[in-house]
Amino acid sequence: MKVQPQGDAGELTNRLVLTKDEPTADGFYGIDNTFSSRAVDAGIVARDQLTPIDSSDVCVNVDDAWFAKRKLAPPRTLDDLTEPAYKGLFVTPGATTSSPGLAFLLTTIAAKGAGWQAYWKALMANGAKIDAGWTDAYEVDFTGGGGKGSRPIVTSYSSSPPFTVPKGGTRPTTSALLDTCFRQVEYAGVLHGSEHAANMRKFIAFMRGKDFQAALPAQMYVYPIDKGVALPADWKRFAPVSPRPYAVDPDEVTKHRSTWLRQWRDLTSR
Repeated sequence: MKVQPQGDAGELTNRLVLTKDEPTADGFYGIDNTFSSRAVDAGIVARDQLTPIDSSDVCVNVDDAWFAKRKLAPPRTLDDLTEPAYKGLFVTPGATTSSPGLAFLLTTIAAKGAGWQAYWKALMANGAKIDAGWTDAYEVDFTGGGGKGSRPIVTSYSSSPPFTVPKGGTRPTTSALLDTCFRQVEYAGVLHGSEHAANMRKFIAFMRGKDFQAALPAQMYVYPIDKGVALPADWKRFAPVSPRPYAVDPDEVTKHRSTWLRQWRDLTSR
């Protein structure tokens, strides 16, 4: 078996679409629900052959320790991010260059409907920063990500807080705002034209098995799709999933993605 890393969900989907006439692999893992309909429409996999493997909630995260030190109440909602009290404090990965960045854009579209562009205008006017990817946003610019950043609000995951429990500590220094989340689901599948389809199906079955599913939180920082698999103790305490995540129909994403991204790019590049 050979693994070929291809970047995030968008990069993976683009690669598979470009090579669909001469597939370079037998299957894939990592296309998510923001790109799944594009993969189906391009003919690289059938919709009923997309097998869900894991999920994650992309949410706004806050550095609680930073806010407590300054005796400032942290934001709680999407609307709070446009308030003057949080001017210049928010950083997010870009929607055109990052899977969680696209998920956050879709969160705002689901939450604001036709008003999503006005929301982004207000967000940018309040000093929001756009980074290329999650690593730059979380590890560099976020104050709670281990670096020396200056922004205590970031787009990340509901599973991020357990990793900020300090050595010898009992609680994370950060938290996820569960009213700001978008649920991502990652799929595996057999590519059309695969020469070893049966073996790929066996591997997908292994990925759905208890051992692989149980290893996902620690190894991939995602939730197992099998709800019968026990989560690590700190995840149960500090990484709950959102009770009401935002969602956008995958077909709507495919239909409007290019337009939404062009509009978003125009709004954030001014």
